[in-house]
Amino acid sequence: MKEHGEISQESLAVHAGVDSNEYLAVVPPIYQTSTFAFDSAEHGASLFSGEREGYIYSRMGNPTVRGLEKCIAALEGGYDGLACGSGMAAIHTTFATLLSGGDHLICSDAVYGPTCTLVETILSRFGVEYTMVDTSNLAAVKEAMRPNTKVVFVETPGNPTLVITDLQAVCSMAHDRGAQVVVDNTFMTPLLQQPFRWGVDVVVHSLTKFLNGHADVVGGVIILKSEQQYAPFRKTLNQLGGVLPPFESFLVHRGIKTLALRMQRHCENAAKVAEFLEQHPAVEWVRYPGLKSHPQHELACRQMTGHGGMISLGLKGGLEAGRKMMNAVKFCGLAVSLGGVESLIQHPASMTHASMGPEARQRANISDGLVRFSVGVENVNDIIADLDQAMAGCAT
Repeated sequence: MKEHGEISQESLAVHAGVDSNEYLAVVPPIYQTSTFAFDSAEHGASLFSGEREGYIYSRMGNPTVRGLEKCIAALEGGYDGLACGSGMAAIHTTFATLLSGGDHLICSDAVYGPTCTLVETILSRFGVEYTMVDTSNLAAVKEAMRPNTKVVFVETPGNPTLVITDLQAVCSMAHDRGAQVVVDNTFMTPLLQQPFRWGVDVVVHSLTKFLNGHADVVGGVIILKSEQQYAPFRKTLNQLGGVLPPFESFLVHRGIKTLALRMQRHCENAAKVAEFLEQHPAVEWVRYPGLKSHPQHELACRQMTGHGGMISLGLKGGLEAGRKMMNAVKFCGLAVSLGGVESLIQHPASMTHASMGPEARQRANISDGLVRFSVGVENVNDIIADLDQAMAGCAT
């Protein structure tokens, strides 16, 4: 990116990672290649030894991918990024870099289902100890700390309960004990929450969601805040091989150009939908950080610059009412994932969080009646009208 001085995040979303190229293309080209030729044997040797910068093989680095990595790192206020083949590849790479057999991990219990499953079924096989806790409960985090605790993994707001963790307090607690804090910032994006400001060590995102924004890419990213951190993470990713291809990188980078516009609309729509749901006679409860009824509304206002596009709710008729509602939507899509321009509704207990098992879901307060709603950028009146007709007859 050309020198722009101190510019806003909205402008960074458009310009960051767009380096000059030989043809001065406004849009970075797609380097759809597996390998790169060397000028000479000496040139190749110098690249492998690290004496010179350049590209060798797309698993180890690619200009299109590097543009995306630099863009997101700039938005997060970090040093550099690592684009991964999925959000789970980003989380796996992070754990593989920071944890060894005998280490202890503390993880938010309200977390993306496969993250919990990765910890409980894969990491545990390699001797990593773990404790799943409500990280919004600082006393619970403190109690879970052990001498061998190396990582505290936090997803905030939590998926799908939207419980919020005080990042500054958790970082202070973890750092006092020599542990690092990793935050999954997918729900908020760098535009609404910047974890590094609160002391977080590593940030991860699912690129599949808001950053790409168009439901046509699966990807993930890791953001590091120092050069010292970057090298071991890059080495781990190179060895595991879970990298993001050039074409997908191009699509995500293009999607980020409209991130500020989309997030503004997501937030505006979600606030109106949440207010509508809170007043609807069929709805028992609503969780949205922007509502004053959210138990951690004040923390949300302090830690975030916006309240996002995600809502959780429960109907008075419980699970059956929720099923009826989800089967009745016509405008909104009944599908997993989130953060796209389209509104999506789904049932975590039987879908995204089914792999956690009933005990883990109960511990995380993911009830069978919980419905997760990703509010899109459509006309909000159309969204509300669809939800209203879908809940017709659900009121008790």
